[in-house]
Amino acid sequence: MKKNTRNTKAQTLILDSIKTSKKAVSHDFLQGQLQQEIDRATIYRVLNRFSKDGIVHKIIGDDGKQYFAYCINCSEKKHKHQHFHFRCLRCDTVECLEQEIKVKLPPGYTADNFNGFISGYCASCTTALETALI
Repeated sequence: MKKNTRNTKAQTLILDSIKTSKKAVSHDFLQGQLQQEIDRATIYRVLNRFSKDGIVHKIIGDDGKQYFAYCINCSEKKHKHQHFHFRCLRCDTVECLEQEIKVKLPPGYTADNFNGFISGYCASCTTALETALI
């Protein structure tokens, strides 16, 4: 967390939940996990602060939801996420695909943000679907 920001119980619980999930999580997911301890508005505030501070990156899904994934090697000034995100249509998980993408833009254009999103079936669900067809 940012050095000049007070570390609260809510921040700790939300960050721990994001880190342990190892996938991108939605506000709804966090609210379901933490509903006894943190209210809805606080979750929104903390997620937006984490995104601004370079702790998580925000992903806009093809379903219109916002998802948040833990950042590695990011800072308040620069998010470094030139990768696709994948949502499984069966199990509804959202994950960052590790392969970095280089987008060649026309001369004079400079990219500041990249939000590539793919939906389909993850490896586990593809296997399950293929097994069900046999």
